[in-house]
Amino acid sequence: MKRVIAFFDFDGTVTRKDTLLEFIKFSKGSFRFYLGFILNSPILIAYKIGIISNQTAKEWMLRYYFSGKRNEWFQQQSDLFVQQKLPSLLRPKAIKEIQKLLEAGADIVIVSASAENWIKKWTDSMKIQLLGTRLIIRNEKITGKIHGKNCHGKEKVSRIKEKFKLEDYTDIYCYGDTKGDKPMLELGTIKFYKPFR
Repeated sequence: MKRVIAFFDFDGTVTRKDTLLEFIKFSKGSFRFYLGFILNSPILIAYKIGIISNQTAKEWMLRYYFSGKRNEWFQQQSDLFVQQKLPSLLRPKAIKEIQKLLEAGADIVIVSASAENWIKKWTDSMKIQLLGTRLIIRNEKITGKIHGKNCHGKEKVSRIKEKFKLEDYTDIYCYGDTKGDKPMLELGTIKFYKPFR
């Protein structure tokens, strides 16, 4: 029996914008969002020129905006983001592709460097699976630290292989839009780079 699985990057592939940035703006407001970017510009520049890693830059930003916030508040904001902001960020062609694959009986997995918190409510509503970056919570508060590795680049492949036996599938579809998705795209028997633009 033919089995199909499809792995979709989220930010930039299924969405039009980076949802980490959009979530910060949504939950903290535009003024605090832009002020934080100005204050943290040395870190962002260091990341852009390759001095620090994607994970280090992301943890810095998460700590700056959310460290010490109660996890309950953070999750409420994440769920509101899915309800109020995410629909306007989704690419219609990507949603159409996901629905087509679902109707054909494929297993669908979102594989994202963004935190699972502000994606999971949407993936649950779509009845698809999620592998995303996981945040460390201590004493019911956000630490800004990432559990394990940021789900980016080769870590996407590790997380996929940890959960799925790819040899059980006859067709493996992969969708991505940046160099951080290329290791995942190499898993595909059918692969798409920047497919919905």
